[in-house]
Amino acid sequence: MAYTWFILLLAIVVTAFLLLLTHGTSLGKVLHDRIPDRPRRRLFVASVSFFLTFAGVRAVVFAVLHNIPPFHFIEHGGRHIHHLVFGIVILLAVGYGWLADIGTGEDDSSILLSRLMSILYGVGAALTLDEFALWLNLKDVYWSPQGRSSIDAIILFGALLAAGAWGFPLLQSRRKRKT
Repeated sequence: MAYTWFILLLAIVVTAFLLLLTHGTSLGKVLHDRIPDRPRRRLFVASVSFFLTFAGVRAVVFAVLHNIPPFHFIEHGGRHIHHLVFGIVILLAVGYGWLADIGTGEDDSSILLSRLMSILYGVGAALTLDEFALWLNLKDVYWSPQGRSSIDAIILFGALLAAGAWGFPLLQSRRKRKT
């Protein structure tokens, strides 16, 4: 059970840390200035949380497999519960929220709520795609050669998220307006 709580705690800490960095700090101002439209900011925040969560989950799974306390696999009734289950639940919750226009900017939802939903999307996507090889093989091949397809899925989807936000708008300098 410690593994479950640690994964959830990791997701919460990553979310809180990213919200802190992107809301009311100079980094948040740079993000707002360099990426002026809300959809691209959501893509940027989702991609950062995606990559951070992926790295954190891989580290936790490594610790579990090498018997580093307090980590162990999640089991219920003798059945191993994979972390993609939590990712799917998070993705379903975020999808439902966005269908209800929560955090999309279409209504008066706050920037903070928009960023929270984006972070949770990145976390859910990372938890789910980290076990992409399990989808394909219907067996646990996490560290085997067949598990490479999970890394490929992470790289492809991460590149898609990053290209949507980190591309040209982030790298170009903003011209100062003459007053």
